[in-house]
Amino acid sequence: MMIFERNLLVLYGSQTGTAQDLAERIGREALRFRFNVKVLEMDDFEVQLLPDQYIVIFVCSTTGQGEEPDNMKKFWRFLLRRDLPQNSLLAMNFGVLGLGDSSYQKFNFAAKKLHKRLLQLGAKPILDPALGDDQHDMGLDAAINPWLENLWPMILQMFPLPEGIQPLSPDFLPPAKYSVTKIDSVTSTAHQSPTSHPPYYSAKNPYNVEVSQNVRVTSAEHFQDVRLITFDLNDSGITYSPGDVVLVQPTNSDDKVDMLFQVFPQLAKHQRLSLSSNKVETKLPPDWILPAAGFTTEECARRYWDFLSIPRKSFFELLARFSSDEMEREKLLEFVSAEGQQELFNYCNRPRRTMLEVLHDFYKSAAQVPVEYLFDLIPAIKPRAFSIASSAKTNPKQLQILVAVVQYKTKLSEPRRGLCSTWLSKLVPGVRIPLWVRSGTLRFPTDPATPVIMIGPGTGCSPFRSYINDQRCCETTGSERDLYLYFGCRNRTHDFFFSDEWLSLEQQGRLHLSCAFSRDQPDKIYVQHRMDEQRLLLRRLLIHQRAWVFVAGNAKQMPDQVTQALRMALMIDDDDGASNNDAWTLDKANHYITEMIKQSRLQLETWS
Repeated sequence: MMIFERNLLVLYGSQTGTAQDLAERIGREALRFRFNVKVLEMDDFEVQLLPDQYIVIFVCSTTGQGEEPDNMKKFWRFLLRRDLPQNSLLAMNFGVLGLGDSSYQKFNFAAKKLHKRLLQLGAKPILDPALGDDQHDMGLDAAINPWLENLWPMILQMFPLPEGIQPLSPDFLPPAKYSVTKIDSVTSTAHQSPTSHPPYYSAKNPYNVEVSQNVRVTSAEHFQDVRLITFDLNDSGITYSPGDVVLVQPTNSDDKVDMLFQVFPQLAKHQRLSLSSNKVETKLPPDWILPAAGFTTEECARRYWDFLSIPRKSFFELLARFSSDEMEREKLLEFVSAEGQQELFNYCNRPRRTMLEVLHDFYKSAAQVPVEYLFDLIPAIKPRAFSIASSAKTNPKQLQILVAVVQYKTKLSEPRRGLCSTWLSKLVPGVRIPLWVRSGTLRFPTDPATPVIMIGPGTGCSPFRSYINDQRCCETTGSERDLYLYFGCRNRTHDFFFSDEWLSLEQQGRLHLSCAFSRDQPDKIYVQHRMDEQRLLLRRLLIHQRAWVFVAGNAKQMPDQVTQALRMALMIDDDDGASNNDAWTLDKANHYITEMIKQSRLQLETWS
């Protein structure tokens, strides 16, 4: 037993689970170097105790328009307090690991803000922040692995091991996250929706909503299946506004669950289990997913384990520790070595190989994993967020989402399918699913004189359909806000969502609609081309009428191209006889766009 105190704190802000996985990986490595380590969500840590911490590693992702994750917001608000002395954190040494995607305009913005604020409060950086980029050929690990390799020698210099004490072997097995108890009873633990009263529906306490419609809104011959799914809110009391999002918790299909049990012969489908945390700071799964009274392994496989996700490095590290097969263990260790990163990328990330498929390839190793360590090996299914596409003013007891079913080919024989979108596409009317609503990142203007310009190709139009219906349902002609929608899709006849209602509003003069059907002519036409055609109109709206602009959709190229179209509109001479009608320089246009972002007049909601 260690008789010396060596404390290290790992705090994470995670939206999808990636930052949490990395934080737990750092925690396991800290145990190897004999630190007393705690790994916590930032909002679960008593931030008033931060000045007493000597070494803290922060891991945070960036969401939305450069925002911090939900489980970091309370922590971040405290750090921003103006009454905090500039020497608050003089005793603290820290490192920041950011997880981001360079296809987003505010790449790793949360991590950069956090690093800057910690410096302002007097904390001392151990290293410059690492900014992981999901767009890199090697993924996030391209920045993370070298940073961690440099981190540990520096921490051990600051906080050396006592004489005669050595680090544990890299093969050491850390304690499992949970203890698992087998329960003899086979009583069913069918999911029961918790009861609640608004507005307390949340990830801990969702509302069990009924699906009333699930309609394909793309033509049968179109390559992509897009669904408009309608939920009946009934008397739930759930309210929402344009720009809000709904979160749903998907489950694994029966056939995939059966395949999982094939690679884990140590599991019995109907064995009932219960969990207890091995550390005070480790949370148990929500009771509505895995009841504290007990659940079967089949229910756990269906509702909790995300074995269709792409495994991260930590998965291979842990699996190798249980492997007694020489060939499989050698391969797993090669994958986690510095020299094997390219091969791991080619095996796993490039073809998007799932955890289930990897377990099939390494079935001898999988069979050796104790049940309690499956909760460390396989991450939890995370809820998915969708922009709400309906208006509560139009129908307060109904909520709709527009879902593109994810399916694509890689070199693997079976097409890759999105867990949540596939699950949603198969929901039939009458079935109930857990659901809750959260405020979104888009904030619309309150002044009715302010024009609103919306650019939403594909399913990016969802929040704008909500806003358009919200604005138009209660207004009378002559007092309506000017609404401009730029919508893009492939074909007018195949994937022109909500065409009837939008064309009707256009005919009534209640919506300015510009459509780009990219495949309906030899040359591809996108929303930014329609904006280029209307540069004079856009310039007048932006400068003279102080219009607000909203962009939603795929984060790859569209947001930059749309921003460029706005920039070009600002630089054109509107020739209206006004004193400020001269064409602007590029610097002036860029400055204006920057100011629009600061004033929330330009907002983006994008995803990769």
